[in-house]
Order: sequence, then structure tokens, then C-alpha cells
Amino acid sequence: MREFVEVMIERPTAAAHRMVAEVVKEGDLAVDATAGNGHDTLFLAGLVGESGRVLAFDVQEAAILSTRKRVSDAGVESRVELRHESHGKLLERVGRGGASAVMFNLGYLPGGDHAVTTEVGESSKAVVQGLFALKPGGVMTIVCYTGHPGGAEEAAVVVMGLERILEEGTAGAFALVVGEPSRDKAPFLVVVRKEG
Repeated sequence: MREFVEVMIERPTAAAHRMVAEVVKEGDLAVDATAGNGHDTLFLAGLVGESGRVLAFDVQEAAILSTRKRVSDAGVESRVELRHESHGKLLERVGRGGASAVMFNLGYLPGGDHAVTTEVGESSKAVVQGLFALKPGGVMTIVCYTGHPGGAEEAAVVVMGLERILEEGTAGAFALVVGEPSRDKAPFLVVVRKEG
């Protein structure tokens, strides 16, 4: 008799939350580089506690409004700073070694205009800045959505850029893990951990 075991494959967003929760503590600074509808912002606000701070970026007014409502409804707006600007300003706003975690969800705003997406040039720049913004022991998660036009290219450029920078060692010592999509055009997770 053959025994069947059900295998649960963790969603990339759930895996990102799990990995970030292992690192972020009360009083930390954490970054949601793509605020979207505010799910990661709210998650991070819970981790950093009352003495911590979350910096959330988005270029879309609708995303900022949605995130503001979500954190306000949860009563954690005092620990969240919303930035209606590109995540390409990340390092300028955070500083070197200032963040315990940086989270990205590349693609489009769920429920928004699917023609408005993160852009490969700006995302690549922001991910590199995220490396420098991490403090020792910090983690950066990037959920790459490849099912929309330009998504696969953006994901490939971001991963290649990270691999090149990590090989060069210009951003310090890091460990890079790139997840495999479970099916064609499925989202996948990239995780960078800063050693130290």
C-alpha cells in the first residue's frame, strides 16, 4: 500500500512574512518599498511595535490612500511614515545600515490599473539601495510577479543585478536565495540576508 503525503507549498508572500518576522524586533525600522494596499506595511507595523517605525513607499496616490486607511483602522498610524514617491529614494530616506527589513512586491497594485506597474530601472535601483540600507542581520524580501507584461524581465534584471553585486562584494557580505516558481508565470520569492 502506497502512502500519500499532502505537501503544502508556501505562498511567496507568506514565506516573506515568516522570514521577516524572524528578524524584525520591537523598536526597529522596517521598510515597505511597495506599499500597495498596505498589507506588508500593517504587518511590519505590528512587528516594530510602538517604539519602532515603518517607512512605506508608493508612487500611486490610490496605494497611499489605501495603506493610510489600513494602518489607521488598525490604530498603528503613528508608527508608519507614508512616502508618496518612488522606492528609488529608499537609501536617501533610510540611510546606510538603518533597516532591519526591506520588503518589495514587484508588479501592479492589486485592484488597481494593471497597466501601471513597478518599472525595471527604478526597481533595480531600489533593490540595490535596499542592500545598503540593511543593518547587519537584516533581511530583504522581493516577491517577483511575472504574469504581467514586463514582469519576467523585471524579475530577471533584479536577480541578475543582485547576483552581480553580491559577487563583487561592494555591498558587504550577503546570502542570496532565489525561489523557484511553482508553475509558469507564478510569483516567486527572492531573499537577501545581510551577514553580521
